[in-house]
Amino acid sequence: MITNLEIDENLIKEALELGSHPTKDAVVEETLREYVQRRKRLKILELFGTIEYDDDYDYKQQRQSR
Repeated sequence: MITNLEIDENLIKEALELGSHPTKDAVVEETLREYVQRRKRLKILELFGTIEYDDDYDYKQQRQSR
Protein backbone atom coordinates (compact mmCIF):
# COMPACT_ATOMS: atom_id res chain seq x y z
CA MET A 1 0.00 0.00 0.00
CA ILE A 2 1.39 3.39 -0.93
CA THR A 3 0.99 6.08 1.72
CA ASN A 4 2.40 9.57 1.77
CA LEU A 5 3.55 10.70 5.20
CA GLU A 6 5.30 13.82 6.39
CA ILE A 7 7.84 12.59 8.94
CA ASP A 8 10.59 14.60 10.59
CA GLU A 9 13.65 13.95 8.42
CA ASN A 10 16.04 14.12 11.40
CA LEU A 11 13.99 11.50 13.19
CA ILE A 12 14.11 9.20 10.15
CA LYS A 13 17.88 9.69 9.82
CA GLU A 14 18.42 8.87 13.49
CA ALA A 15 16.23 5.76 13.22
CA LEU A 16 18.13 4.65 10.10
CA GLU A 17 21.41 4.90 11.98
CA LEU A 18 20.19 3.26 15.18
CA GLY A 19 18.40 0.39 13.53
CA SER A 20 20.77 -0.17 10.63
CA HIS A 21 17.78 -0.38 8.31
CA PRO A 22 18.48 -0.19 4.59
CA THR A 23 15.53 2.08 3.69
CA LYS A 24 13.10 4.57 5.15
CA ASP A 25 10.29 2.12 4.41
CA ALA A 26 12.04 -0.50 6.54
CA VAL A 27 12.34 1.97 9.41
CA VAL A 28 8.65 2.87 9.29
CA GLU A 29 7.60 -0.78 9.02
CA GLU A 30 9.77 -1.85 11.96
CA THR A 31 8.56 1.08 14.02
CA LEU A 32 4.93 0.15 13.40
CA ARG A 33 5.65 -3.46 14.38
CA GLU A 34 7.24 -2.33 17.64
CA TYR A 35 4.34 0.05 18.30
CA VAL A 36 1.77 -2.72 17.82
CA GLN A 37 3.73 -5.13 20.05
CA ARG A 38 4.03 -2.52 22.79
CA ARG A 39 0.32 -1.71 22.70
CA LYS A 40 -0.54 -5.42 22.92
CA ARG A 41 1.75 -5.78 25.95
CA LEU A 42 0.10 -2.78 27.60
CA LYS A 43 -3.33 -4.38 27.12
CA ILE A 44 -2.05 -7.56 28.77
CA LEU A 45 -0.63 -5.55 31.68
CA GLU A 46 -4.04 -3.96 32.18
CA LEU A 47 -5.41 -7.45 32.92
CA PHE A 48 -3.19 -7.90 35.98
CA GLY A 49 -5.32 -7.89 39.08
CA THR A 50 -8.55 -8.38 37.11
CA ILE A 51 -8.35 -12.14 36.63
CA GLU A 52 -9.31 -14.39 39.50
CA TYR A 53 -7.27 -17.51 40.15
CA ASP A 54 -7.55 -20.53 42.41
CA ASP A 55 -5.35 -20.19 45.50
CA ASP A 56 -5.14 -23.99 45.78
CA TYR A 57 -3.91 -24.53 42.21
CA ASP A 58 -0.70 -26.58 42.18
CA TYR A 59 1.12 -26.37 38.86
CA LYS A 60 3.77 -28.79 40.11
CA GLN A 61 1.17 -31.50 40.49
CA GLN A 62 0.36 -31.31 36.76
CA ARG A 63 4.03 -31.71 35.89
CA GLN A 64 4.30 -34.94 37.90
CA SER A 65 1.22 -36.53 36.35
CA ARG A 66 2.90 -36.87 32.94
